[in-house]
Amino acid sequence: MSIYSALNSAMSGLNAASRSSQVVSENLSNALTPGYTRRVLDLNTPGPGVPGVQVGSVQRLNDPVLITNRRVAEADYGAAKVQADFFERMSDLVGTVDDEMSLASQLSDFESSLIEAVSRPDSQPRLNDLSVKANTLADSISRTAEGLRDLRIVADNAIGAQVDKVNQALKEIEKLNARIMVVEAGGMDAVSMHDQRDQLIDQINEIIPVNVVQRDNGQLSLYSAGGVMLLDHKASELTFTPSRDIMPHMTLGNGLLSGIEVNGRSIDTSTDGPLRGGTLTAQFEIRDVTAVEAQEDLDAMAADLIERFQDPALDATIGATDAGIFTDDGAFFDPVNTVGISNRIDLNNLVALDGAAETWRFRDGLYAAGQGDPGDSSLLQAYSDALNTNRTVSSIGLGTADMTASTLSANLLSRFAQDNETASRASTFAAASFNELSQAELALGVDTDAELQNLMLVEKFYAANARMITVIDELMDTLLRI
Repeated sequence: MSIYSALNSAMSGLNAASRSSQVVSENLSNALTPGYTRRVLDLNTPGPGVPGVQVGSVQRLNDPVLITNRRVAEADYGAAKVQADFFERMSDLVGTVDDEMSLASQLSDFESSLIEAVSRPDSQPRLNDLSVKANTLADSISRTAEGLRDLRIVADNAIGAQVDKVNQALKEIEKLNARIMVVEAGGMDAVSMHDQRDQLIDQINEIIPVNVVQRDNGQLSLYSAGGVMLLDHKASELTFTPSRDIMPHMTLGNGLLSGIEVNGRSIDTSTDGPLRGGTLTAQFEIRDVTAVEAQEDLDAMAADLIERFQDPALDATIGATDAGIFTDDGAFFDPVNTVGISNRIDLNNLVALDGAAETWRFRDGLYAAGQGDPGDSSLLQAYSDALNTNRTVSSIGLGTADMTASTLSANLLSRFAQDNETASRASTFAAASFNELSQAELALGVDTDAELQNLMLVEKFYAANARMITVIDELMDTLLRI
């Protein structure tokens, strides 16, 4: 080996060691940085018979298959958590079996108060207590229904926020695509930009699961699991119009709630639609399906309760269009107008303590001209019997069956408790899968012990090449002295 080739080899070794130490230092300093991918320097021989080392580009060490699987698991977990949070909240609103404030407990308290009034129909305090318990029951149903309406509003707002987030992330990826192409075309490293782009893809993926397609010059395209183009050179634009308020009758089907459009084209938002799998379709599912079915169940209970006491055959003083003990916002309840009745149910003002407070009407008839025999409990007994009469109730969640009022309320609690348990288990399973894949991906990240060992090796390489240069310098001095 000539002195020139030895010098060239040592200089290239110093350059490689310097660049390697920089890469290792970056790995160590970003060991805890979220989204950071471990880097290695690509080193090669310059060619056959050419001494030294050729410094290539910085490579990102990741597993595309593992990343894809982790993204699928993350999207599944996000959707499962949205569903679990909804059913947990609904279970809290309806109450549990041992909850004194549950709908079933309130109905039981009303029935107990009715039985006490039957035993002493002349007792004004007992009739007043019956009014209080009836009012509490009606308030509990309407409060639960309003809580459900709030959950639909929350879902609608979440959709709007997620659409904005996706649009912003797609625009940022479009810009990064352009920058990466320019930087890499200039022979420079763009690994940090690749990390930024991957983090943006992760943000989108949790909302809308994406398929990543690699293009030339470091570019990539994004498509939803159902084939909707989200980015191909140019970012697509998602359009959604949030609602300021949502009433029970408002649905996507009747056009009173907004769907979603991609580049002006309406997209199916169901759980098996082209945007399926993430938190976006999960929120649509809650707003347009799950909450609507829950509303129907609450409406079924409210309608059943009203109709049990609105029957003229029960109270002869009630006319064909007169409201009973429980009313539709103070008026007669028309079964044709069932949607939202759980939000509107109210105690008849005639017997409400914050109204006319004529609680004797429980005993003598709601629309009686005056008070009757204070010892006559026949109407109160008829009310008690009405609660325990089997009536046909039908809804999606409760099915169709003949039930008493207490059975209906118990079935309602059981329905939401079971849904909550099922959703919780699904969320737990999805979380476990996501965590396992996340840990596997993190295992490919920066190992500080290994990086420190690499740094020590780089220092030895640097010292060896520096020693070679020193030897060459000594040889040159000797030749010059000769």
